Amino acid sequence: MPERFVAMRLRDLLGLASLSALASLQSARAQEVAASPPDDSDSLYEVQLASAADVTGNPAAQGGEPTVNGERPRLRTDQMPAIEEIGVTAPRLREDELIGSYAQPRWTATRLFPSTRVYVIPQGKTDVEYWYRPTFDDGDHETRMLAEFEVGLPHRLQLDVYFRTDQAADNAELLYGQQIELRWAFADWGKIPGNPTFYFEWLNLEERPNKIEPKLLFGGDITEGWHWGVNIVAEMEYEGPEREHEYELTSGIVHTIKDSVFSIGAAFKTSWIDVASDRGNYDRPALIGPTFHWRPVPQWSINLETLVGFGSDSPDGQLTFQTGWEF
Repeated sequence: MPERFVAMRLRDLLGLASLSALASLQSARAQEVAASPPDDSDSLYEVQLASAADVTGNPAAQGGEPTVNGERPRLRTDQMPAIEEIGVTAPRLREDELIGSYAQPRWTATRLFPSTRVYVIPQGKTDVEYWYRPTFDDGDHETRMLAEFEVGLPHRLQLDVYFRTDQAADNAELLYGQQIELRWAFADWGKIPGNPTFYFEWLNLEERPNKIEPKLLFGGDITEGWHWGVNIVAEMEYEGPEREHEYELTSGIVHTIKDSVFSIGAAFKTSWIDVASDRGNYDRPALIGPTFHWRPVPQWSINLETLVGFGSDSPDGQLTFQTGWEF
């Protein structure tokens, strides 16, 4: 009897030991699987990642991790997660956060200056804009309107397409035109002082000489909440009897009143204009005045620039209203 009792106890102990060893092996295998990265065929792992991003609602996770279809959702620039720099204190203002492929400040993704461009928009951004610009002189005025579509492309490129109308006076004939613009930034933001960007535009104008317009764009931050831009422009007719050339300098500075919502500033622009028959004898118009930037909602921006002329060659004034909507 004792021998039988001892045999039963040994059998029970061996069974428990086997179960314990099996549990240890399964635990070790689970840890090994969890530690090793999944391959492309591991669809369950991708579903888990996508589900985790959906549950947490973390924009960084949603934008940074692959979905079930291997694609990333496209975010508006106000939704893009900020880039965190190791050892660098995060900016106080949200508009100064770095975003996108080129690590550019969020404020550069939306136009702040109606007459002055800065850098390129982030890759993948698309929006439409409308412009209304009357110029007043000696009791008369001429009006220009533009409808624009712009898209941010890879490799620090930006493409803009415009439909344009011009009218010399209220009862004058309405003339049409098209413009195509391409920009290329020399480097990611902050790598070169002034963030230089090359801009080239072709203007196809009804019943008027066609033009080309190369520019150099510069811009940056003075200090927290202060932003600036400067453009060096050459607008040249390449056909027609006059072959007018206009060399222009535009500049703007704005100060943030409410982060990512409202800012005010000032703009200045001046030109040197001559024609083929009188090269070097320039007209010198110049204008200066305040600018206002407002974003009623994150995807909608409104700019207003009110300039007055000074000097004998200048118009009395010029108003530029510009509004845009990001998709």
